[in-house]
Amino acid sequence: MIRRMIEKAVQWRNPDFHVNNEVNTVAILSFAWATSCSLLRGFSWLLCLKNPKMAMLGKNVRWYNAPKIHFGQFLKLGDHVYLNALGKQGIHMGNRVGIGAFSRLVVSTSLQHPGEFIKIGHQVGIGEYAYLGGGGGLEIGDDCIIGQYFSCHPENHIAQNLSTAIRHQGVTRQGIKIGNNCWIGSKVTILDGVEIGEGCIVAAGAVVTRSFPSHSVIGGVPAKILKSRI
Repeated sequence: MIRRMIEKAVQWRNPDFHVNNEVNTVAILSFAWATSCSLLRGFSWLLCLKNPKMAMLGKNVRWYNAPKIHFGQFLKLGDHVYLNALGKQGIHMGNRVGIGAFSRLVVSTSLQHPGEFIKIGHQVGIGEYAYLGGGGGLEIGDDCIIGQYFSCHPENHIAQNLSTAIRHQGVTRQGIKIGNNCWIGSKVTILDGVEIGEGCIVAAGAVVTRSFPSHSVIGGVPAKILKSRI
């Protein structure tokens, strides 16, 4: 009975969800308690005059510039996630987005040169300890699954003048775009100016410094095409 009730509740967010028969009752009850607490914390969005939309928040979730944080139904943020929407367009997240614990989404930290945006599509899951910057704009398409320690840096320092400190030479911002239905492994880093086509697979540990067409399997440092899925 309890198992079925939990399944029905979770299926609001994930229609394909079923509890495996080998999972014991204690684990199910612990899951239900943690989820209930997360839903209750989600109502803290009301303090920012936002509709919680059944958001589930972990412990110590923090945000900055709440008016520019936009999200769809069933947002799930793990413990200690930080959202910084200091930017021209802020942060936009679609329905059923999950962000793992200790992750940081930072559009910008500069009041003088605010960044562009971070846009995450529907049904995207991102693992723990991710760092997503939005200086030049970051767009992640629908249905992407992304491993732990993922990092995106849509901004690059200018370093041409040898007589001037690099930190005083400014930055360039081209942006990063990741297509729909990509699978990105753990510890992948993507640098400014990169566009990854839909249906790509990026191997764990890759450093992506250039763009790749749709349905590519990518890996290495720097990343290169290993094969095509077509």
